[in-house]
Amino acid sequence: MKRDLLLAAIAGVLVLSGPSAAQSPDTHRHRFHDADKWSTVFDDPKRDAWQKPHDVIAALGLPPDAVVADIGSGTGYFAVRLAHRVPKGRVFGVDTEPGMVKHLAERAKREGLGNLVSVAGAPDDPRLPEKVDLVLLVNVYHHIAEREDYFRRLRASLKPAGRIAVIDFREDAPRGPPKRERVSAERVRAELGRAGYTLTGEHGILPSQHFLVFRPGKP
Repeated sequence: MKRDLLLAAIAGVLVLSGPSAAQSPDTHRHRFHDADKWSTVFDDPKRDAWQKPHDVIAALGLPPDAVVADIGSGTGYFAVRLAHRVPKGRVFGVDTEPGMVKHLAERAKREGLGNLVSVAGAPDDPRLPEKVDLVLLVNVYHHIAEREDYFRRLRASLKPAGRIAVIDFREDAPRGPPKRERVSAERVRAELGRAGYTLTGEHGILPSQHFLVFRPGKP
């Protein structure tokens, strides 16, 4: 296990099967029962250099009252930052790993983030308690099975002007999951197009990942 932690820390920071405890690149296929221990990997400040969380959130242009779902929220790397960004809104941190769900709930309470709600999702359903303005998936997309069906169902959880932001590793990135498991930006666009979404934005601010934004509906 010490070797796994070392490799994960060197790599930067992603997950097991399903959109769970994601947002980290090479911790692939490990279980995350001990969330407190894994938080030293997922929330390592060195990750900021390539994940650029503040730039990502700024690019999303969220108003203070936005309702956001962070699918695959893990220990809260993005969810906590989002909660600070939308003080009049809400953030649902969704994970399928019970240890991560518990950890994020405790972290939200400890840090006084009453607008951050930890949600126990399922691999095929984030189980969002209300409609949201934005769904954010960081390093999660390639773990989702039956993606077109998943995103067709997800449309019901979006407000009329709701968006989906997908951030995942490029095929040529020096970090990330095994290359055979990566999904190109072209494939993401094609799959979400078939699921009924239109690409409305593409940001080139991340050195290792593509960053695509979609809305429901055809162009």
